Amino acid sequence: MKLHRREFLYLAAALPAASRIAIAQNHPTRPIYLIVGFAAGGSTDIIARLIGQSLSERLGRQVVIENRPGASTNLGTQAVVRAPPDGHTLLLIGPPATINATLYDHLNFNFVRDIAPVAAISRMPYAIVVEPSFPAKSLAELIAYAKANPGKVSMATPGNGTGPEMAGELFKMMTGIEMITVRYRGDAPAIIDLMARHVDVYFNAMPSAIEFITAGKLRALAVTTVTRSDMLPDVPAVGELLPGFEASWLCGVGAPKNTPAEIIDRLNSEINAVLAEPAIKERLAKLGGVPLPLTVTQYNKLIADEIEKWAKVIRAANIRPE
Repeated sequence: MKLHRREFLYLAAALPAASRIAIAQNHPTRPIYLIVGFAAGGSTDIIARLIGQSLSERLGRQVVIENRPGASTNLGTQAVVRAPPDGHTLLLIGPPATINATLYDHLNFNFVRDIAPVAAISRMPYAIVVEPSFPAKSLAELIAYAKANPGKVSMATPGNGTGPEMAGELFKMMTGIEMITVRYRGDAPAIIDLMARHVDVYFNAMPSAIEFITAGKLRALAVTTVTRSDMLPDVPAVGELLPGFEASWLCGVGAPKNTPAEIIDRLNSEINAVLAEPAIKERLAKLGGVPLPLTVTQYNKLIADEIEKWAKVIRAANIRPE
């Protein structure tokens, strides 16, 4: 059979598209490695394993959680940047990613350029907590107390450039108050010193804060998402007093750049399907989070907005990597 030139050109153009679709339909062909830049056992690791298990069932291939902590998650990100762009190595994107994009000047990668957003997973608030004997019993009282006692209120953070520190610095910027930043090596020592009143305030990620709040060992003055948390319905959102304030503990999934769009779209669809499962919603809720099903385009914009927001905070507060 002889093909006319137009028919030949049409078939030639269609072959690459058909090939890409076939690749996406056959993906994955082996286990998927989801790289987590945190140590095992933390909130991010728990979410990775929760999503990974359901995703394994949907894809028919094992999703292996591989912890590569270090350098504020930069080691894990670098490992994914260097991986083949075939959809078999993914990155669990946590809050440090959008902060590190500005905080570190000399990384071996560029997060925006080298990581392709795949799907968002969850949004969680930070809880602004104090020890119950602290004089301020509400967010308004905290602001008033800090203004009346400039330089005397201290704010704990779990480390330089961490999400809680950024949330606190944004709060300081938008209220005009002064709080002395006291950095710890992780969440646990910060909470211990907070309960001992060695520091005054902590923007605590909800998963680790909730047990101390419900036990009465810490008082929550506010949560940092736009709306109140179902876990603490009687605790106001910061935005109720300070319109426009928002600071979330966000996590999602990324892939190496040049990963075929068809594979990314399929992974996005499957992860969003996982987020719709009642059991997943319930588990995330117990951690203080809500599912965040977004399209690839929406997640890309969210990442860009977060990078822009934290860049302004980092420059205004003159935060530098240690």
